[in-house]
Formats: sequence, structure tokens, C-alpha cells
Amino acid sequence: MKHPVRTATVLAALAFGLLTGCSGGGEPAEPAPPASPSAVALPAPKQIAAPASVLATPAKPGEVRVEPGPFTDRVAFTGLALDKGSTVKGHLTITSDVSDVLALEVHAGFYDAAGHLVGSGVFHYQEEEAATGEHDGPRAAGGGIDFSLPAEKLTGTPVGVVLTLPVLVNE
Repeated sequence: MKHPVRTATVLAALAFGLLTGCSGGGEPAEPAPPASPSAVALPAPKQIAAPASVLATPAKPGEVRVEPGPFTDRVAFTGLALDKGSTVKGHLTITSDVSDVLALEVHAGFYDAAGHLVGSGVFHYQEEEAATGEHDGPRAAGGGIDFSLPAEKLTGTPVGVVLTLPVLVNE
């Protein structure tokens, strides 16, 4: 050992700390208060993921793809079409049950012939029932929901669209 006094001092300090920290003398400590739910809950995502900047396989002219996601197995998209090159239209129906849609978001990424993102858009649906409880808007239990989703801030000419369904709340 090169420094026996220093080593002995460090070992003595550690032993003292362990003995005094682990002694059972004195009043029993009060149990710590339980953690509040907000202290242990994971934060909600701040935003929905942006569309891919480049597609691995470019879209064919007029193609509308639906990207698999957490809700795509609960719905059916029909009548999907790229209308006038800058708006995607279609119809969404709930297939998992017959409940009404309370909230829905359909996101679209618009891509050029090379597969580069040239614009995006979002369709929002929020059910708002009157105080009477009657609803006069589209219902998933009936015919579903028609949507029209225009591209915003286009930087090129879109030939194809990729749709995602990041929000679906139904009864």
C-alpha cells in the first residue's frame, strides 16, 4: 500500500457513515407519502409525428395509401381519391363496433412523382351534441364520415397521398 493512512481514513469514514445511517435508534421514520398519479404518469405526446419527408417507394399517379397505425384496424377507408391534385377525398367507417365517433383526425402527406413530401393537411372531426342530446352530423354507426382534406402550403405538384389516422375516439 502506498498511502496506508489515507486508505484507513477513507475506510473509517465509510464505516462511520454506514453505521450511523443504518442504526435503528431513535423514532421510527414516518412513511413517505404515496406518489401522486401525475408524478408517475408518462407525459402525453406533445405532437403527432410529421409525415415522412421521402417515401421509400414513390406513389403512383393518383395513388392514396393508408399507413398502418393504432386505429387502422378499427376503420375502413373507401372511395379514396386525389381530387384536382391537391385534395384527397374519401369515406371512413368504423368497423370494430357500431358506436358514434366523438373525435377523429386524418392526416395526409402529399408526395410528388419522386416520392418527396410537397405538402400536408389535416381533417378534424369533433362531435358536438346539442343540449338536447341530438346529433345532426355524420355518425360512424350509420353511413360513416365523408372527408375532404386539402393540401396546405404546397411546394410542388402532388401525385400521391399517404393517410394516417392518429386520433380516433368513439363511444
